[in-house]
Amino acid sequence: MAFKSASESQITMSLLMTPEHSNFGGKVHGGYVLMLMDQIAFACASKHSGNYCVTASVNKVDFLNPINVGELVHLRASVNYTGRTSMVIGLRVESEKIQTGEIKHCNSSYFTMVAKDDDGKSVPIPGLIINSESGVRRFSRSIQRKDQVLARAERFDENEFQAEEYISLIEGENLQLKLKR
Repeated sequence: MAFKSASESQITMSLLMTPEHSNFGGKVHGGYVLMLMDQIAFACASKHSGNYCVTASVNKVDFLNPINVGELVHLRASVNYTGRTSMVIGLRVESEKIQTGEIKHCNSSYFTMVAKDDDGKSVPIPGLIINSESGVRRFSRSIQRKDQVLARAERFDENEFQAEEYISLIEGENLQLKLKR
């Protein structure tokens, strides 16, 4: 099996945000930013794997700062983790005021991408060469996120879930509990 470094597959994309990208509040629409993130994750994953890739999941997207029309948006994508057929692509989105050069971190996210062959079957991908401490941190964090997702899925499996075990967790929240027994 071949191996590649993250730097061999990194992608950077910069785009000017124009009025057709704005929402009703006059800022760049979050859905448009998500579409750009999916595109750059696809490009990075496809470059690493040498195959067509599909988005399997997106782990947490927090919109930290709004993006204004007229700003440049910089998207950066890098392979953080490789499994057998899937990989985690780390994304960072920043906006830049063209006139001043001021940069704002707008969001970061992790897209799990799966490599596919021409028949749509998952195919093995190259492993990741890690050559820095930050690479070890990114790979390790990806493993922890994957483990947390699996544990959450097991804990809240609808066939095994016992509501009584969680009543104390939701007390004091903005809800009115009317369970039918």
